[in-house]
Amino acid sequence: MDMSLTGEGNTTLELSVNCDELDGIIRERRLFPVYQPIVDLHSGVTLGYEGLIRGPAQSPLHLPTPLFQQAAQCGRAVQLDHCCRRVTMERFAELALPARLFLNVNPESLLSPEHRPGHTLNYLKQIGLEPERIVIELTETLPFASYRALREAVDYYRRNGFHIALDDLGEGYSNLRLWSELRPDFVKLDKHFVQNIQRDPFKEQFVRSMVDMARQAGTLLIAEGIESAAELRLLRNLGVKYGQGYLIARPAREPSTQMQHSIGGIVWSGERQRASSRQIVARDLLVEVAPLNSVDINETAYRIFAEDQDCFAIPVLEQGRPIGLLRRHHFLESFARPFNRELYGKKSCAVMMEKHPLIAAADTDITTLSSLVLAAGKDYLADGFILTEEGSYLGMGTCYDLMRKITELQISAARYANPLTGLPGNVPINEAIDRLIESGQPFVVAYADLDYFKPFNDLYGYAAGDELIELVANILSEEVDESVDFVGHVGGDDFVALMQCADWEPRLKKVLSAFDQAVPYYFSPEHLGEQGFRLADRRGEMTFFPLTSLSVGVLKVQPGQYRSHVEIAAAAAEAKKMAKKQSGSSLFVERRSPGMAIDRID
Repeated sequence: MDMSLTGEGNTTLELSVNCDELDGIIRERRLFPVYQPIVDLHSGVTLGYEGLIRGPAQSPLHLPTPLFQQAAQCGRAVQLDHCCRRVTMERFAELALPARLFLNVNPESLLSPEHRPGHTLNYLKQIGLEPERIVIELTETLPFASYRALREAVDYYRRNGFHIALDDLGEGYSNLRLWSELRPDFVKLDKHFVQNIQRDPFKEQFVRSMVDMARQAGTLLIAEGIESAAELRLLRNLGVKYGQGYLIARPAREPSTQMQHSIGGIVWSGERQRASSRQIVARDLLVEVAPLNSVDINETAYRIFAEDQDCFAIPVLEQGRPIGLLRRHHFLESFARPFNRELYGKKSCAVMMEKHPLIAAADTDITTLSSLVLAAGKDYLADGFILTEEGSYLGMGTCYDLMRKITELQISAARYANPLTGLPGNVPINEAIDRLIESGQPFVVAYADLDYFKPFNDLYGYAAGDELIELVANILSEEVDESVDFVGHVGGDDFVALMQCADWEPRLKKVLSAFDQAVPYYFSPEHLGEQGFRLADRRGEMTFFPLTSLSVGVLKVQPGQYRSHVEIAAAAAEAKKMAKKQSGSSLFVERRSPGMAIDRID
């Protein structure tokens, strides 16, 4: 058809032709998904992949906007949504992608008369995907008023293990209201508030406010549309947990499951744990509480509460999955009222349960868990929370144990960890050195220090200085062998790595190489061109300072050579001083016995 023709009749004919084409696309499933990673903005660990849909390559309906616009005009929005959902899940399973799948779903399709509850769940079983790996991402494109009906639909999916995300916060008609009504697990910041955020104070303040709201609501924020290192760096500093965008990775039919080591000078920290050897998760707070099934009667629950004074709550399950919680005080108070025991004693315990208990996956870190508890409100503090594994009931946890564990970690972190990097400080460094001496095993002490750091800090500000310190912490932690090596933050811009791996020397050379590749991103083009900058020194005289570099002095420790961490610290400091006498990033190794010359290795 000639697309240049105009007139009412021609417009109708064009729509008819496009509707026929759309019907064929849906019927023949001529749709293909692409996947874009969503990553932790600090560690670079992949949270999941958003599934995005594309139409036939040579069709005007190839891109999603005209595709879904045409579906709306043709009255095929629900059919297209169902088809997209199915092909996206199928391909995700075929590719065996890790982590979660963020599945775009139009709220209209959940409330459509054609929607069959349980259909998605059954289909997931057929293709071998667990519902816990699916995040239903609600895409709001039209004004929406039936909040209650949508909340009931969302609650159904939650009970079956799905997670919920709200798309495009800041755009659309009523998504702040939806956030309040649905309490999603994730909220996505619209890309409008991300792009060039470093140049727009209003956008920065908006995101800062959203971070505070998310913290109160126990929701995790995902920034969309990250396209520059400056955006990524500011979003991290503002406390945004996750992000996606072209800077990180473009949507692809077969996305890589291996994230690059660094992006725009920002080095991911990986999955390393800083202040402790292992991250504390909800599973560590597990309390075994025998559950009831929804077919059990209230009289059974009453006897359990009466016989066990320490039983604070009883989970209620259906096919092994928690659907509610019997709260001790609420239950006994209700049974104590006249005739209530006679009226409700033989009825299902589901009648008296709390239908929206706090449920958390066993692998939830306790910081996130504490946010969820606080967001749930004071009524939930006495009841505790239900723990699940892959959606099935595992046990319970108490808020008292949660608060106690958080307090212990805070005290430990304050005592032992550097507050900026989270790496172990002087006390654990000294203890680790003494343990290695006592073990009689040889090891290497690498003392790392930034060159010309103070002038950089004075010129670019303490925030940029902190980022440079974090860069060194991330690179060191990434390059060492976590199974045998130890990285500590002495303070300021000084770091120590205690290494027992056989390939310690090439690893340290990689540290210097990674730093030299990343550090240019922290300087202005003018200073990069001059390979340095001019700044007044302590005497007030203008002095030229080279670009910041990294010096590492290495001490090889043999059994019986040193008596304590004090002696080793002094010898390592001398090696570091020698390293700093050289220009640029250098590695110096003491290869002889104490007191003899130090060799240089570039």
